[in-house]
Amino acid sequence: MAENNIKQENYTDEAIVHLEWNEHIRRRAGMYIGRLGNGATAGDGIYVLLKEVVDNCIDEYAMGYGKNVIIDIPDDHQVSVRDFGRGIPLGSVVRVVSELNTGGKFDDKNFKKSVGMNGVGTKAVNAMSSYFFIESYREGEASWAEFSRGILKDSGRREAPKEKNGTLVKFLPDTELFGDFSYRHEFVESLVKNYSYLKKGLTLTLNGTPYISKNGLLDLVNESLGQEPLYPPIHLEGEDIEIVLTHGKSYGENIASFVNGQNTRDGGTHLAAYREAIAKTVKEFFKKDYAPEDVRMGIVGAVSIQIQEPNFEGQTKTKLGSTYLWEKSVKQKDGSSVVDKGPTIRTFINDFVSKALNDYLHMHLDVAGVMQEKIAASEEERKEIAEVKKKSRERTKKTAVYNSKLRDCRLHFCEKMPKGHEEDREKTSIFITEGLSATGTITKVRDAQTQAVFSLRGKPINSYKESRKKVADNEELTLLVAALGIEEDLDNLRYNNIIVATDADDDGMHIRMLVLTFFMKYYPELIRRGHVYILQTPLFRVKNSKEVRYCYDIKEKEAAIKALKSGVEITRFKGLGEISSDEFVHFIDENMRLDPVAISDEESFDEIMDFFMGDNTPTRQKFITSSLRTEKDLEDIDI
Repeated sequence: MAENNIKQENYTDEAIVHLEWNEHIRRRAGMYIGRLGNGATAGDGIYVLLKEVVDNCIDEYAMGYGKNVIIDIPDDHQVSVRDFGRGIPLGSVVRVVSELNTGGKFDDKNFKKSVGMNGVGTKAVNAMSSYFFIESYREGEASWAEFSRGILKDSGRREAPKEKNGTLVKFLPDTELFGDFSYRHEFVESLVKNYSYLKKGLTLTLNGTPYISKNGLLDLVNESLGQEPLYPPIHLEGEDIEIVLTHGKSYGENIASFVNGQNTRDGGTHLAAYREAIAKTVKEFFKKDYAPEDVRMGIVGAVSIQIQEPNFEGQTKTKLGSTYLWEKSVKQKDGSSVVDKGPTIRTFINDFVSKALNDYLHMHLDVAGVMQEKIAASEEERKEIAEVKKKSRERTKKTAVYNSKLRDCRLHFCEKMPKGHEEDREKTSIFITEGLSATGTITKVRDAQTQAVFSLRGKPINSYKESRKKVADNEELTLLVAALGIEEDLDNLRYNNIIVATDADDDGMHIRMLVLTFFMKYYPELIRRGHVYILQTPLFRVKNSKEVRYCYDIKEKEAAIKALKSGVEITRFKGLGEISSDEFVHFIDENMRLDPVAISDEESFDEIMDFFMGDNTPTRQKFITSSLRTEKDLEDIDI
């Protein structure tokens, strides 16, 4: 009772805190941009800031204004974006970038099919930038404003007779939030290319290089194939919808999805409808009861739709949650309001695909024949593999191996989160480890609420060289797939982050490559959707009698030795099990270092696997030998 009284007494009016709009954004960055990060990962916040600014330019183009967008990041730090749209109304320039719930996108009059509708985007950029400048040009006049961390420093009006209508935004992400950040060209270029694919006729110039697409999504698919397709990609366009599809020899699905120009990396209702519509239409065309997974095996494609006021899951807009093409509040004669809804997205996409794809296949029977051969081969292989998997599951159940290999967490990505834990969805992780020592260490110190551990026994088989039947019969990989929850469908993934945590020695690196090869060959979408990471743990511990520092490379080690000066003791970690539990807890907390496993549009999974895991031993050996560095070598070069 005494404790309750103390808590009650401490909870006074003084405990109530008011945050200004910019401070709220800075303190709760995850609500607005997903995560911070220094630019090493494509999903880091600095790219979201860039995207929020460019999205406004795209929305102008979508409304018929401005055919050019100029993006400059000359030093990989400060960004400049200039569009040639209508320009922000001159009297509202300060308000639209510094007052929440203020903007021109809250109805469909001026921005019918916009990406952003909540009036937050540029405010977040402003609040999270140490320097933010905006200037709007309209009919020879300009209005400008300069901010720092969301605080207005200066503003004014001027004559600008030589400037074309439009808006200029410059910003420098704040190092207090993003640390020693840097924009990586390949991530920005991929973003710019996607914009060009989705907005035919729009030219985006990045650091002086123009990007323009003549064939829309067809260009995207052709550039991302990585291998010769079984038949020329089918390109179908309609009002507010565009799709592309073909088949390759690879496993899994590679389908890009977009809404109003937004790359919905995690899919959503439109991607689910596309997948369903393709399977349904193909089954009806061939009059065969093909399983949907057989129709989609090896499919490469894309879908883009335009809808009014899209509802995305989260501010970063990577997953569409909308059910209908549009929803409007309509006032009745009695003064009450009812919600008028358009067709469902599922119906809209199904109707389009059913007619357009069916017509195409009837007119291109040669393509239909190749497609059917691919589906039949996938069906035959799936049935053969199903028997192998059934026996494998029965075997593992009998030995009760599953429970001993997976230390699960309390929350799962695909399950409904308990009330109050919705934000933990992105934090759910599974560590893939090898050996009892490393598994025991991580299991002991992990956050059991959101972090699971899966223990491998030795080295998995080389999935690239072995047959699919033999891979399906492999106990280690079968149990891993079961632990991830992706036996039936990738949408059932139980954890947002799949973290490969192996030792920093030859065996550890080999195991890492074997695990990644398995994902690349059979579950490439895990990588394409940004779910797979490599855990970085320190290579060195440098300490004296007063302080301990953990170093992840030679450069950090040398800096620590210099800082700690005398009496320094250096330890080189070679295995995760060598790091004590008390130390390891700091390496897998919210600040853990993760390297994303990513592949650019120009790279091919098949080519990567063939080089590193194929039979080209002399070539690979020469590459490894020429790339090797001793510790002394590393000390002599700038890492």
